[in-house]
Amino acid sequence: MSEKGTIYKCLNPVGIQMPVKQNPLAPRLGTLDGKNIHLSICGEPDITIPLEKKLKAEYPQVNWTVKKTYGIIPVELSEEEMKTTDAAILGVCW
Repeated sequence: MSEKGTIYKCLNPVGIQMPVKQNPLAPRLGTLDGKNIHLSICGEPDITIPLEKKLKAEYPQVNWTVKKTYGIIPVELSEEEMKTTDAAILGVCW
């Protein structure tokens, strides 16, 4: 039994959340021919190795750029890459 006037202090189980930058969805591309598509791979590269090979084989008309990291945060595009990239695919595998 608790006594009257007792104050309990609790911690928030959510913790501290970092702010997330939100961007609207881009319009769908009409064609992939000649487009620059960036493939960003995070985590273990198990399934993404054949995925990368398959995409490059199936869409040879696309200019592919690939960045890989073993962490959970994807490698960000530079300002120049942001200007020249038409689409991006983010793959996370664990």
